[in-house]
Amino acid sequence: MAEVKLNIQKEEPSAFELYDDGEKYGEMVFDIQRENLTVYHTEIDPEKEGKGYAKLLLDAMVNYVRTNNLKVIPLCPYVHLQFKRHEELYRDIWNKVREND
Repeated sequence: MAEVKLNIQKEEPSAFELYDDGEKYGEMVFDIQRENLTVYHTEIDPEKEGKGYAKLLLDAMVNYVRTNNLKVIPLCPYVHLQFKRHEELYRDIWNKVREND
């Protein structure tokens, strides 16, 4: 069963990491500054694409952001596309103002 683990780093970007059967198959790289979580990149092992793993990472990130009262700057193309497609789901956490800085 797939699980997402949070890997917070002090001096470099952090990541939500996706594991299945003990192996890492993907990650969502981000950084937190003040009240903003900036998502830079989401990557899934090419052999594991199409299994909903990116959505698991997205859901974990959204849950973390809401729990910690943060806003998201979606620089990652995948996250940005999901925010645009489903704006009603992410309106409360999408920092559109900072996204364009």
